[in-house]
Amino acid sequence: MINNLPYFVHPNALVESTNIGAKTRIWAFVQVQKDSVIGKDCNLGNGVFVENGVVIGDRVTIKNGISLWEGLTLEDDVFLGPHAVFTNDMFPRSKMHSGNYLRTLIKKGASVGANATVLCGLTLGSYCMIGAGSVVTKSVPDFALVAGNPARFMYWISKTGEKLLFDDNGRASDSKGGRYEIRDLTESKTKIVIEL
Repeated sequence: MINNLPYFVHPNALVESTNIGAKTRIWAFVQVQKDSVIGKDCNLGNGVFVENGVVIGDRVTIKNGISLWEGLTLEDDVFLGPHAVFTNDMFPRSKMHSGNYLRTLIKKGASVGANATVLCGLTLGSYCMIGAGSVVTKSVPDFALVAGNPARFMYWISKTGEKLLFDDNGRASDSKGGRYEIRDLTESKTKIVIEL
């Protein structure tokens, strides 16, 4: 590690924050502003920008060319594909900043495909997956795969990313032995998937 830091910073990166976990790798042409937090064992690819106020959990992979704006929180084990886009202002205007940026939460294990756009103020559920090139305009439940413009629900997936096939009892499993159950939420007339 460079300069006895417990994490790696490429010589062509500009890193102002010192709140960075051990084993994290920050590659060339990355800028990390001082009031951001990056967890352990993360990987930030070339050309990533991390604005003040961004919080990144442990073991997060951020591929090349992504800007992370104030109000964004990434929980542990999140994957962001190349050139994914995030926003923090629903009504942007040049030189007119309200300072009231909407919060966006990407929950544990979620994956966002390459070139997908995620509008602000949303929650992407645990282990959900966003298809490449999708435009996400509403929150996504845990274990859901969504795709398209606007992104629509396609099917339920496991932690491993496999399509879940439920039996007559509403149970499913994945190739690693993970077990899941689909449930109806009567009050909201929606379905959820939980891990057993």
